[in-house]
Amino acid sequence: MPRRRGCPPPLLCALAALSLPLLLAAEPRAKSCSEVRRLYAAKGFSQSEAPSHEISGDHLKVCSQGYTCCSQEMEEKYSQQSKHDFRNAVVELSNHLQNMFSSRYKKFDEFFKELLENAEKSLNDMFVRTYGRLYMQNSELFKDLFVELKRYYVGGNVNLEEMLNEFWARLLERMFRLVNPQYHFTDEYLECVSKYTEQLKPFGDVPRKLKLQVTRAFVAARTFAQGLAVARDVVSKVSVVNPTPQGTRALLKMMYCPHCRGLVSVKPCYNYCFNVMRGCLANQGDLDAEWNIFMDSMLLVAERLEGPFNIESVMDPIDVKISDAIMNMQENSMQVSQKVFQGCGQPKTLAQGRTARSVSEGGFTARFRPYNPEERPTTAAGTSLDRLVTDVKEKLKQAKKFWSSLPGNICNDEKMSVGTVNENECWNGSAKSRYDFAVTGNGLASQVNNPEVEVDITKPDMVIRRQIMALRVMTNKLKNAYSGNDVDFIDISEESSGEESGSGCELQQCSPEFEFNATEVTGSSNKSDKTVNTSAAATRSGLSQAALLLSLLFLAMQRQWR
Repeated sequence: MPRRRGCPPPLLCALAALSLPLLLAAEPRAKSCSEVRRLYAAKGFSQSEAPSHEISGDHLKVCSQGYTCCSQEMEEKYSQQSKHDFRNAVVELSNHLQNMFSSRYKKFDEFFKELLENAEKSLNDMFVRTYGRLYMQNSELFKDLFVELKRYYVGGNVNLEEMLNEFWARLLERMFRLVNPQYHFTDEYLECVSKYTEQLKPFGDVPRKLKLQVTRAFVAARTFAQGLAVARDVVSKVSVVNPTPQGTRALLKMMYCPHCRGLVSVKPCYNYCFNVMRGCLANQGDLDAEWNIFMDSMLLVAERLEGPFNIESVMDPIDVKISDAIMNMQENSMQVSQKVFQGCGQPKTLAQGRTARSVSEGGFTARFRPYNPEERPTTAAGTSLDRLVTDVKEKLKQAKKFWSSLPGNICNDEKMSVGTVNENECWNGSAKSRYDFAVTGNGLASQVNNPEVEVDITKPDMVIRRQIMALRVMTNKLKNAYSGNDVDFIDISEESSGEESGSGCELQQCSPEFEFNATEVTGSSNKSDKTVNTSAAATRSGLSQAALLLSLLFLAMQRQWR
């Protein structure tokens, strides 16, 4: 029987049926996922969750839904891993900066505190040797001076100018009694004496010069140390990053979606990574401008610490300066006493027996011996201010533009494995190919056109906004310190302290409370010079309130001493 035309022989049909499974096995969907499984297990995940060969990707929500090496569980865990990797990258880079500010703050703080301790000890040792029992009977006066200086440095509500004026007023009272032991002085009489302090200048020019030097040096030192602490705290708070859901999708797509395609050795394109990081760090980018202004202000105050506001050069010889003032008072005691007697009247003379006892018990039986300056400690905390400032200035310069550079630094991190060699052989978010999108700008507003991360530019991160305000407050304080102005200690945690940098009012115009709280370097100098040549009546125009206040303090303290 003849065969029908077109019907294949039975042998061919059998061969075709046998070869069909082989053809199907040769298709791409049968590609092995062994390397993906190995790397997945290396992350600490269960290898059983990873398929041995490619499967359909219909279950995937972010990565490509073609044939894939990722199960649904893998994509979910890769999503969490991408957030973890991103946070660690930010923290690792930020920790270096935070630790730098923390260590420098501790070093400066330790130095300043030890410098005060050394200065107090040096004065005490020198005055015991020089003035003996006379000093020891009045040592609480000098101890109180250092207590107030220390309290000011740690943030206490101390007005340096008023505190120093009170110190010299109390010293004048003690000295005036000692140089005139034959007289009895009432509280009212001593109050009158205090009114002539500026005119008589019983301690020479030491109080005026020391007031300027101490105020400028302590304002700069305290403000600079606080600035280091603020920088440390800002970095600590801002470096804690929680990516948005849109940011997490972009991170997963960049870091681990290539694994699902089996492209485990292909690295993300650099510009692609840059866009993802700028989108995820959009709010941190907004910190950069205020941060850079803050760093510049810190550098300016650092220069002051090296030069005219050097607290080490002020505190180290403070014992000698106070001794000079005491010697000046003794040498001019007769002239000072005569002028006081002319202005305040002749005091009552004590009985002869009481006068003799006063002299023998603590008056001047001889002139004060001149001080004998010996070698005193010129450093504290094992270093010097110059070395500390030189070191920290270099660190401050390196810290500028940290936040705008953070996305690029993360992409350059070896752990991120970003491709930079061949721009056509990198992962662009969908395939191993060139990345064609431009890099977006820095900051929240610039992310409106970010091709990789959907960012809501109408909802800024409030934590970062508060840190921006904290930087502005601190910058304003640094500017005042640079000019030599003493301002009240400001707690940066207070929301009311949020004026923009450079927008603060003039201290004397803000509130009457600041009238004697702000010490302008040139202003104070001119004011003191004019006071020397004015009469007691003229002092009422501008400083009468201060004189009255000091007189009341003087009277109250004098009664307390009695």
